[in-house]
Amino acid sequence: MITQADKLQKLVQNNKSTKRFTKFIAVTSGKGGVGKSTISANLAYALHELGFKVGLFDADIGLANLDVLLKVNTNKNILHVLKGEVEFKDIIVEIEKDFYLIPGDSGDEILKYSDEFLFDRFASSLDYLEDLDFLIIDTGAGIGKEVQTFLDAVDEVLIITAPEPAAITDAYAMIKVLADKRERLFLLLNQVDNQKEANGIYQKIANVAKANIDKDIKLQMIGYLKKDSLIQKSSIKRNLFIKENPLATPSEQIFSIAKKIAQILERKVLVEEETGLSRFFKKILRF
Repeated sequence: MITQADKLQKLVQNNKSTKRFTKFIAVTSGKGGVGKSTISANLAYALHELGFKVGLFDADIGLANLDVLLKVNTNKNILHVLKGEVEFKDIIVEIEKDFYLIPGDSGDEILKYSDEFLFDRFASSLDYLEDLDFLIIDTGAGIGKEVQTFLDAVDEVLIITAPEPAAITDAYAMIKVLADKRERLFLLLNQVDNQKEANGIYQKIANVAKANIDKDIKLQMIGYLKKDSLIQKSSIKRNLFIKENPLATPSEQIFSIAKKIAQILERKVLVEEETGLSRFFKKILRF
């Protein structure tokens, strides 16, 4: 029997010789503490395990910490590239073959760089990862200006929320802000007891959005993660639960979400315009 994973692998192989463009997916949340960075890292790794070439960009301005989660040392980051101090290829950390970390900066100085000459020099060095299939961007929480900058630049937005009332309220607030600019948003429910609770929270948010947002936006629940001590333990130990325990329930759920995303986005397409990282960074730096 041909499985979904088999179909995805065939999709990758059939498009090896086709010019492709990177799909940029922002993982964000209305508030902190809902597992956003943990999900970003594990989702990126799941896509990598499905056979895709994946980059993970730490864009959580002020709280960049994916290097810690992935247990790598990063002395330089994207800010040093924008300053012209190092080349883009010098900051890339290859976690595994075809799985890369683009370290972010823990301050907001990155968004102050709008010198066109400097950016052109930066963009010219991006060929190193131009053939990525996916770039997962771990943004900050909330709807501040810095987060909006990244959300405006990506192809898709995945909002993470949890059962707590404050998290649900903030998730709706983010949906309302993004509704004017997007036709579709993905929603992932984290730390739920079961599928019934996940469906209930999703339906509650969807109903409020439908009643109060003028634009007809497609809010799609891409999946959920059950409350599991494995996730908490992996956060404490600073490791990827999907890598350490690939057969555990949370890992299976992340794999399922990764497969859905790959299938929905139909990742491989022909393109004629700018396609890769330069397209993304031109958007966030307003060129």
